[in-house]
Amino acid sequence: MTFDPLHHPHPSYRQPAYARRGMVATSQPLAAQAGLDILRQGGNAIDAAVAAAAALTVVEPCSNGIGGDAFALVWTGGRLHGLSGNGPAPASMSIDALRERGHEAMPRLGAEAVTVPGAPAAWAELSARFGRLGLDELLEPAASYAEQGYPVSPVAAFYWDRAFQSYGKQLSAEDVAAWMETFAPHGRAPRPGELWASPAHAETLRSISRSGARSFYEGELAERIHACIWERGGFLTAADLAAYAPEWVDPIHVRYRDFEVWEMPPSGQGLVALQALSILDGFDFRPEDRLEAGAIHRQLEATKLAFADGLKHLTDPRHMKVAPEQLLSPEYAALRRGLIGPQAMMPEPGRPGGSGTVYLATADNEGNMVSFIQSNYMGFGSGIVVPGTGIALQNRGADFSLDPSHANALLPGKKTYHTIIPAFLTRGGGQPVGPFGVMGGYMQPQGHVQAVMNLVDYNLHPQAALDAPRWQWHEGRSVSVEPHFPQEAAEALERMGHAVRREDGFGSFGRGQIILRDPATGVLCGGTDFRTDGIVAGY
Repeated sequence: MTFDPLHHPHPSYRQPAYARRGMVATSQPLAAQAGLDILRQGGNAIDAAVAAAAALTVVEPCSNGIGGDAFALVWTGGRLHGLSGNGPAPASMSIDALRERGHEAMPRLGAEAVTVPGAPAAWAELSARFGRLGLDELLEPAASYAEQGYPVSPVAAFYWDRAFQSYGKQLSAEDVAAWMETFAPHGRAPRPGELWASPAHAETLRSISRSGARSFYEGELAERIHACIWERGGFLTAADLAAYAPEWVDPIHVRYRDFEVWEMPPSGQGLVALQALSILDGFDFRPEDRLEAGAIHRQLEATKLAFADGLKHLTDPRHMKVAPEQLLSPEYAALRRGLIGPQAMMPEPGRPGGSGTVYLATADNEGNMVSFIQSNYMGFGSGIVVPGTGIALQNRGADFSLDPSHANALLPGKKTYHTIIPAFLTRGGGQPVGPFGVMGGYMQPQGHVQAVMNLVDYNLHPQAALDAPRWQWHEGRSVSVEPHFPQEAAEALERMGHAVRREDGFGSFGRGQIILRDPATGVLCGGTDFRTDGIVAGY
């Protein structure tokens, strides 16, 4: 029987998923099942998140990997905790070093774009502080998938092939050789339903689990990463890896209607979503306005204003010259709101007074909930794979600037503006509502704004909130919309001065998950994006 698993000739939709004892929502079914199995074995939501995250490095490697960064918002013990698992620039990486090599801008691919990976350390830290099962138990499902193989899912296969085509053109044969050997062993990307395995990936995961991730930062794996990067002309060393540790931080939030929306602090771009929502909180939106052009126009303008500030000011918090509190103050939101008129504007940063990805959400029957995100940045990342390990290294350094006057200018040991952002909703000054997120580069704050408004202003259930047609601002007055975005609204936005482009596909509009918890019954309600392979697994 022959068919195209990405061809859908008939309209379809998913129902929201309900469960009582536990729930895992991810962008890939096997990863969701891995997390659910951990819950069934007595693990909590934190354990399930780590297991699903590790599994995603195997079953969706086109979007994340062992050599990437991770962030988590964890609701446990009656409060929200934030874990930053993003690594800095290597100690020898500097503007002068790049310019001496002839670079006018940061390289996007290759060893020079590799920064310190934080994901393995984040898994170990989450497990040690809040988990119930051992790290070896949590990473074993991922290791088993890698060792025994699994059938590749359709959306993953699509992006896998796109990376295969791109790396073959943009990287030297020497740089991409280990990637090709690991991820394209038959001279091409695996097709949907085709089995793929990586025994070396399995052994790496088991080494990480046995050592509490120390082998990645101080042991044999660290030495192999060092040797690979230096052979390929990069800057990352074993000393950079040994010096790394994830950081517990205080999440930031704004009040939106009678909810609190929580994000990670800079250098993440969650502040952009919060600032846009703070601006929009001064407008009234009714359920019947959901696809009305005037309402969408105000959302676009608020998002543009927030991005103008974020791209101007956000970076490693140790180097920011503007405090997040200044950008999120009600007074500054009112000033920015006052700039929104009936026509599309060109966004400019303000002057306030005195920051390829997988997202997953988990919850258990004890009230623990996790919002988790993990990425190698651009698909598989830099294109550099450490031979014999399955470790694809991120290209997060690509977001640094080589302009010394820029807020996000490259410095040794500095963390760059970071696109990946988990989010969380509470209500009534501390009642947990649930985790949510929409991945996808600079689409993420825009996806967060749209998801929050769909839930709060438009009274949509989690699945419908994710299914709703999305818009995406790019730059200036340039906006793209999805294939199912209403034509009438698109035409009205053009009359307001927006340059609207209707996309043929959904790939650039992000992929999300949402889990909400009923405070009276504890019943969980989840949704997962139709734009990906994911499911909501519960019991």
